Amino acid sequence: MKPMGEAQPLETIWEIPDDLWEKIEPVILEANPPKATGRKRVSPRPVLNGIIFRLRSGCQWNHLPKTFGDDSTVHRTFQRWVESGVLNQVWSVMVEECEELGGVDWEWQAADCALGKARLGGTRLAPTPRTGARRAASEACW
Repeated sequence: MKPMGEAQPLETIWEIPDDLWEKIEPVILEANPPKATGRKRVSPRPVLNGIIFRLRSGCQWNHLPKTFGDDSTVHRTFQRWVESGVLNQVWSVMVEECEELGGVDWEWQAADCALGKARLGGTRLAPTPRTGARRAASEACW
């Protein structure tokens, strides 16, 4: 049992809860309003849930469950939100909300990455290219 002063761990967020969505929706609509003409945009909530699912699970965009909508639409919206800074603003709201609940441990952080295979193959024992400063072509010894 934890001492009374320590925060209990929060559940992992897979979808935005209603109370958090009420704080996030105005940020999205203000930073990235729909255009007056053209095709109507999809609802941003399932798109954001799809982005969260993709980032948490690591699945490919084309393997998103259909509950989030069209995978291309979710990916395109993700790219637009990253470029325009909307995702940073949404992330700030989420971190602030989580911190108010005592769920952010600022002393411990981790980064995750994935490695993929070389696109053009490559050889196992290929020499490592020189990364230092290179001499100009006119100075090179041929």
